[in-house]
Amino acid sequence: MSYAASPLRAYMAVTAAYWAFMLSDGALRMLVLLHFNALGFSPVQLAWLFVLYEVAGIITNLAAGWLAARFGLAATLYAGLGLQIAALIALAQLDPSWTITASVIFVMAVQGVSGVAKDLAKMSSKSAVKLLAPSREGALFQWVATLTGSKNAVKGAGFLLGAALLAVVGFQAAIWGMAGVLAAILFAVLVFLPDGLPGRMKGADKWSGWRSSDARVNRLSLARMFLFGARDVWFVVGIPIYFQAVLSDGTAEGRREAFFLVGGFMALWIIGYGAIQALSPRLLGGKGQSEQAITQKAIFWAGLLVPIPLLLAAAAALSSGPAPWLTGVLVVGLLVFGFVFAVNSSVHSYLILAFGRAERITRDVGFYYMANAAGRLLGTLLSGVSYQLGGLPLCLATAGGMACVSWLVARQFAKDHPAARV
Repeated sequence: MSYAASPLRAYMAVTAAYWAFMLSDGALRMLVLLHFNALGFSPVQLAWLFVLYEVAGIITNLAAGWLAARFGLAATLYAGLGLQIAALIALAQLDPSWTITASVIFVMAVQGVSGVAKDLAKMSSKSAVKLLAPSREGALFQWVATLTGSKNAVKGAGFLLGAALLAVVGFQAAIWGMAGVLAAILFAVLVFLPDGLPGRMKGADKWSGWRSSDARVNRLSLARMFLFGARDVWFVVGIPIYFQAVLSDGTAEGRREAFFLVGGFMALWIIGYGAIQALSPRLLGGKGQSEQAITQKAIFWAGLLVPIPLLLAAAAALSSGPAPWLTGVLVVGLLVFGFVFAVNSSVHSYLILAFGRAERITRDVGFYYMANAAGRLLGTLLSGVSYQLGGLPLCLATAGGMACVSWLVARQFAKDHPAARV
């Protein structure tokens, strides 16, 4: 059976593969962060563990669009799953007797492979939606929102899974278990994915035109870069390390409890984020909206995000140190941030497919996610540096500054739709 005979079956198979990948991706990130924090790594050292992951994402997204156009989306999806399995097996070889420098270099390299795998899988799944979605009004927005929202809910479950596995079975056993499950998923996808998944484009043999010729795609990509930088500048290192320091009493039992609590909060945030993404078409007014109407809402919601991290930074600065009231304010404030951020992200995910041309969709999506990875890289670096230099207040203030830049870029969307000016 080909995808043309059953686009829904192909969509479900792609989504299932993406779910499996993102579950392992979320679990791996939490495992690495909490494990090495417990070993005494500094915030900057922890940030370095994820740097190559994000650098690899930038490079991969540029190449992935061409690879998918050349070999097809199924090939890049399989490659993403296979590389993630290889990365997990390699990480299981980590020797506790190695020096911190050797451990950082090794984990950076493995995370780099995982970054390549993640962006191959993401680009393949998102591009497939553009080509599989029904042509009726509003269908593309709904299918994109469902894929993206469900993916993030699964990734959130991965954060909780990673923290739980670390507390219950330990680092190496968790890594081997994840590799085994993902191998089984890859086998199932190879068996059940319908033949003929699209993606190979005519004239794709030449490496050229990686940057979009559409100014809308380029502006959206720049806004996306600073949007994700605004999230990761507190999400990657700052908040998890702050919460672990506040919640742990320093004993082995206290550390295990903190693993669960920190992992639980991060999971709740990602799952909530995914749920809001899936509901975004309804939250923004239902189906059948014009591209211009959604563009106007993209500008409005980008501006709505800016004050949230700045107010949280002010609250953290006013506190003389860790306090129960500050923890409560941070939890509530970051959940509100997650709500607004999810709507922004969902609108971006729709707009890139609406702006992109079908004949070069893998390359437009690849460029867009290259900018996404660049934002995560910038946020990751600034997360460790800002937290080490100025603690939580500087970390959150930096997030507010990046959200402001994303909003200013989003305002330029009005050049394409003058009536969308906000």
